[in-house]
Formats: sequence, C-alpha cells, structure tokens
Amino acid sequence: MPPSPLEPDGALVLASASPRRRALLEQLGIPLRIDPAHLDENVRGGEAPEQYVLRLAAEKAEAVHARHPNATVLAADTSVVLQGRILGKPATAEEALRMLRSLSGRTHEVMTAVAVAGVGARCVTASVTFTAASEAALRWYVSTGEPMDKAGAYAVQGIGGFLVERIDGSHSAVVGLPLVETLALLADAGYILPWERR
Repeated sequence: MPPSPLEPDGALVLASASPRRRALLEQLGIPLRIDPAHLDENVRGGEAPEQYVLRLAAEKAEAVHARHPNATVLAADTSVVLQGRILGKPATAEEALRMLRSLSGRTHEVMTAVAVAGVGARCVTASVTFTAASEAALRWYVSTGEPMDKAGAYAVQGIGGFLVERIDGSHSAVVGLPLVETLALLADAGYILPWERR
C-alpha cells in the first residue's frame, strides 16, 4: 500500500505517543503524523508476554488505521519481562522503586512488537543486564521522575542508562522500536522510504 496522498508529504501515521519512537523514525527522515491508539492494555489470562506485545501492537495499528484508511499506520508495544512476568509502567514512585530493585544486578528481557496495519507484526527480544545498583542510586533515579511512564521503570536512552551494564540484541528494540524489523514491514507495505524517493 503506497503512502496516502491524504497524509502530508506521504507521512507515516504513528499510532503511539512515545517520543522515543517518534525520534527514532524522524532520525531516518520519515515524515510522521502522530495519532495514538487508546486501548485497554491489560494482559489477558494465560497470555504469554510475546503474545501480549504482538496483540497490542496489532490492535493499536488496526484501531488507528480505521481513522486513516488510506495511510500506512505503524504501531508498537514494549514490555519488560523478568522471569516470565511483565513489568508495566509504574503507577507510583514506590512501585517504580520495587521494579528497579527487582531488576538490579539481574538480566531481564525487553520484548518490543511492531505492527503495520494490514501487513502484520513482528516481535524482537533483547536481553538487558542491570548493574547491582545501590538503594541510594535507585531512590535518586526514581526522584528524577523519569521511571514513571516507562515499562519496567527505566529508560535506557535516558538517565536510566547508568543502570544498564549490557544489552544483548537490538538496542533500538530496547528503546521501543526495532528499526530493522520496522523498515522491513514498511517495505512490505509498499511505503516509500526517504532514500527510495526520487
């Protein structure tokens, strides 16, 4: 599906309010329109983490595509997973601190699914190892406010990078959008990427 003439400059519709996803795409010169999907993001009973992120990414893409039927619509969802348990976005500072304590000195997985409406979805998993941070460091980090709207209560591309000892796998997936898989899905959709335009 080619980019819609209804979208300015062949803009891609990003079904996400994430400034991190927006920045990753804008760095590649992809013009965007932002139209977040607002869906129930609760995990369903018996749903595995990978199934969960794939379902949410696909549902977000399709929901926004209904509002932009002639456009290419991209969505994504990221979960931090520790021993099979999904760590969502903390509701309070104390919850953020509990999450960070559980991650400290351990390796966890970050699963990011990306979907293009009408094309499909892919999930990329990376392993992230935290340093064994002190209680003072964790409390200080929570006091910055950064953990409050982040899955797993940290941002690898922000202040939270000081907690990360090692990443095995896609760095962009940990940030929130696996770029290799995203570009492959956009190509499958027939979206014309900036370096292909004449």
